[in-house]
Amino acid sequence: MTRVRSITCMFFLICSITLNVLMITLFFGGGCEKRWTKLAAEEAENVASISCSGHGRVFLDSLGAGIGKPICECNACFKGSDCAEFVPDCVVDADSGDPMFLEPFWLKHASSSAVVVPGWHRMSYEFNDCSLISKELKMHIRKLHATVGNANTDGRYMIFGAGATQLLNAAVHSLSSHDYPSSPSRIVASVPYYPVYKEQTQFFQSNNYKFSGETSMLKDNMDSLSNYIEFVTSPNNPDGQLKKAVLQGPSVTTIHDLAYFWPHFTPIPAPADEDLMVFTISKLTGHAGSRFGWALIKNEAVYQRMLAYMSLSTHGVPRETQLRVLKLLKVVLEEKGREMFEFGYEAMRSRWKKLGKVLSISKRFSLQDLEHQNCSFSKIFRAPSPAFAWLKCEREEDKNCFEVLKTSNIIGREGSLFGAESRFVRLSLVKSQDDFDLLLQRMETLVAFEEK
Repeated sequence: MTRVRSITCMFFLICSITLNVLMITLFFGGGCEKRWTKLAAEEAENVASISCSGHGRVFLDSLGAGIGKPICECNACFKGSDCAEFVPDCVVDADSGDPMFLEPFWLKHASSSAVVVPGWHRMSYEFNDCSLISKELKMHIRKLHATVGNANTDGRYMIFGAGATQLLNAAVHSLSSHDYPSSPSRIVASVPYYPVYKEQTQFFQSNNYKFSGETSMLKDNMDSLSNYIEFVTSPNNPDGQLKKAVLQGPSVTTIHDLAYFWPHFTPIPAPADEDLMVFTISKLTGHAGSRFGWALIKNEAVYQRMLAYMSLSTHGVPRETQLRVLKLLKVVLEEKGREMFEFGYEAMRSRWKKLGKVLSISKRFSLQDLEHQNCSFSKIFRAPSPAFAWLKCEREEDKNCFEVLKTSNIIGREGSLFGAESRFVRLSLVKSQDDFDLLLQRMETLVAFEEK
């Protein structure tokens, strides 16, 4: 009897230990409930391990990825299954402002910037407070501006948009004359201005506003019956200059486009403290494809009109985008932002040094002047390192600089699109290292040809 009782007790003890081990395993991540995160990570890492010879990239949604045979997406001027084949006579695209120069930073921080999004993540139209924006993300954006010192967020409302592009028109719509359609608000900007201001205004064909050209043309000739909306881009796109509003008076409102007002592009002399300021993640972290921007607005009525515009046009920014941006900002804020901004600044400064050296011996081409300023963020006296070179063709016969560069297979953006002379052309310096190296080689050839 004692022997039977002993065997029975031993059986239940073994069952109890086995059950406890199983429960612990399930609870701490080895079970089916946690398995999906491991599978998602393995899938992402398998794709990331494909090198494409250093001249391309494979993504989770690349062609062929669904059947386990993803195809490399090659950088410009490279081709082949692994992007190893160089195309010598290719066209160098220096038109796009695609900010790929920060990609190496994010490759280095692949783990800390990764986001796993489950299928059930925030399926609702709204957050549980009935809003369209993440409170946590809003808090991190305010913290970012305080850390960098580039904008005063106190007493400002915040709104999210699908990049700065959507927010710019939301601002124009909200500031324009809705009560007097016979006298639409006049949209102006200083030359050279970002072409989207004109293109977007004309595209929507609103009765409430119209594009009226260069600011300086109206400074001393303002119509007392009209309202004016001035775009101020600082640093300016295309020439990188820090700008201030030109027009003054009770009939003038201003939209400050501060997309490039970050330490990797310009010294930060003091925080911007304007009534309506627009920023974008694309020029901050390089994630242009995420289509995320934000506006800081002082006037509540303007904020409410912009909020209505966003709600009726897209009903907010996707929750997945907001989640990704939150994760990116957490990485940016590590070490008080020093690592990412120093990486970006050194990358841009290096490119400007190389391009400046090539063009320093040229009599045919010149670059914009860039003045040194104190930077409150880096605590140094430094020159700007803008996203774009504003190149001028100096020869009398080179009346169209875009066409001059095109003969050497360089595609920039025509100066006339910015309201400037055709002697100017904008060259993007923020693309991938392959793109910049090819642009530099072509410019070296053009300058060398001057001596022949």
